[in-house]
Amino acid sequence: MRNTALFAPALIASAVTVTPTVAQALEPVTATSIVRTADLDLGSADGQRELDRRIVRAAYEVCGEASDVDLEGKNDVRQCRADTVAAAAVQRQQLVAIARTGAPIIVAAR
Repeated sequence: MRNTALFAPALIASAVTVTPTVAQALEPVTATSIVRTADLDLGSADGQRELDRRIVRAAYEVCGEASDVDLEGKNDVRQCRADTVAAAAVQRQQLVAIARTGAPIIVAAR
């Protein structure tokens, strides 16, 4: 069974702090990754596990890595990944709820 939703697939965005140089802007950079869900059966435990795996992989992608000698950087990356996965949890819950009930999300504007 393939699930489709009436809204864009889950997006994972996280503010990644970058040490600025003179040539760089002083604003944090936002990295984004799209987690594809159309091929998953989110009504099944296997589909949900695969979604969780994809979310974690996307968090690793957007948060990057730090050098092994940079302990503060390692901690920042670890916190970024945890925050990013937590931020995606709401969208994950919505997608799973749609799969279980079959009810679409209706978005309207006035």
